[in-house]
Amino acid sequence: MPDQPVPTSIEGVTALYRRFRPGRFAEMRGQDHVVRALQGAVASGRVVHAYLFSGPRGTGKTTAARILAKALNCENPIDGDACNECASCVAISRGSSLDVTELDAASNNGVDDVRDITVGAWHGTPGRWKVYIFDEVHQLSKAASAALLKTLEEPPPHVVFVLATTDPHKVLPTIRSRTQHLEFRLIGAETLGGLLSDIRVAAGLPADDATIEAAVRQGRGSARDALSALDQFLATGPVSDTQPEFDVLFAALAESDAAAALTALASLMAQGWDPEQLTESFIAELRQTFLLQVAPGVAAAVDSDRERLAQWGVRLGLARTVRVLETLGRTLREMRGAPEKTVTLEVALVRLTRADLDSSLDALAERVARLEKGAPSPEPEAPQRRPIAGAGPNRVAPPPSAPTPEARETAPPPAPTSPAAEPAAEPATDEISLEEFRERFAARVVPRTARSAQLVLKNAEVRAVANGRMTIAVASEDLRQNSEMVTPGLRSALEHEFKVGFAIDWIVDGAIAASLSAPRTPSVRTAAPVVEDDADADAGDASAIVVDSVAEHLITEMFPGAQEIT
Repeated sequence: MPDQPVPTSIEGVTALYRRFRPGRFAEMRGQDHVVRALQGAVASGRVVHAYLFSGPRGTGKTTAARILAKALNCENPIDGDACNECASCVAISRGSSLDVTELDAASNNGVDDVRDITVGAWHGTPGRWKVYIFDEVHQLSKAASAALLKTLEEPPPHVVFVLATTDPHKVLPTIRSRTQHLEFRLIGAETLGGLLSDIRVAAGLPADDATIEAAVRQGRGSARDALSALDQFLATGPVSDTQPEFDVLFAALAESDAAAALTALASLMAQGWDPEQLTESFIAELRQTFLLQVAPGVAAAVDSDRERLAQWGVRLGLARTVRVLETLGRTLREMRGAPEKTVTLEVALVRLTRADLDSSLDALAERVARLEKGAPSPEPEAPQRRPIAGAGPNRVAPPPSAPTPEARETAPPPAPTSPAAEPAAEPATDEISLEEFRERFAARVVPRTARSAQLVLKNAEVRAVANGRMTIAVASEDLRQNSEMVTPGLRSALEHEFKVGFAIDWIVDGAIAASLSAPRTPSVRTAAPVVEDDADADAGDASAIVVDSVAEHLITEMFPGAQEIT
């Protein structure tokens, strides 16, 4: 990109965005398409009577309107651009020119304000052109817009209207149709960084590269906002004192460490940061991390900050980055109405670092992806289970009690062990029979699943196992739908027992209900016993109750021995 001149410094002005406001088309940056259109129109004498400038705040709409007024009235124009040195250009820069009239439509939006301008437009002017600039024109009232419309349709020959707005859709279509519409865009991070660096040199500012980068991020494509942020950083000190550091929090999320996440949050809040402000700032950094993974050209992060966020993106991964962004976005909305914002943010961070506490589909998909990749997943401690119904003959045997001193004296010494006596490795699933697989499935796999999964599996039957895929039959479509919800936990238990992953197919077979049922009362059916961990229960006191829904299971637990009367 060729070197561009630094905006002219205005004497007596301290605010950077006012002091270094562009005074010529050549000094404008990031709006080349607008500069070409306006400068070409002035050079060729094809200036239209009304322009509509639209775009985000701080992108140069009002500045371009003033430069256009300078170029039209300049005593020594150069290729359609103002010299910025003649009496007319200096008067327009100072705001004392009679050739330029500016109206803030946000505060002067009445019909009388517009009528005064339209009447004065027919009067003569010292310069060649009389330029009227309407800022935030979309805030004009309907009556004021109607009063302006007639003059826009048939303006005086020496008048140019420039209408500036951040929301062109709110401008009356009849007004838009009578103007030439030029759209201003957000300024790219590289262009904005170059502008701030040039101003740093021209003004002799004591700002390092980190401060320039932080101002560019703060500006978000707006030159005015970036210069205001640079002013603030110069007044308040190093950027580290005005921006929170999130590297520790990034590390806690990447490592799924809930304690580290809460510690990092407490440290940031101890520095005086508000929870809502922290969340907004962290979301801004996460957005750059997300963009660097998906579309690096769109990301606004530059230099060392860009490299740092790119590395965090690699550690987090795209799926996790998206989930963190969505979760914190919802949390930010909840915090605005929460009595204790800190608690809301803490709960969100714990859910993000403990997938087992998050019941959302995204969290479930993340846990499944970890299992498929073989990565360790934080699992909660297995809760103490109690039998749904009575115990059966397949109960796990209680651990042997310690021998008495007399038994230790009379017991024979243990036989020496040898390598040949070591137990052989368990056979692979393809080498064991279906019956043996069913036994291990019932005795070791089912007890490792959640209670809801056990409820489904006690009313199911393993039909086939081959090539890493198993088929399980259930008695009804309702149970099959419930089974899809417990598949991730079942796959984890299968992988723990057989050391291989399984793909699970669920089928419906109405004959299972008859095979699992036995003669019973109209409301109670018996089934195969449940393997439980309670070593004190009697092995033959009752049979498990077969249920078809979670509701029936809960009723059975709350009222043991009860029967439904139909």
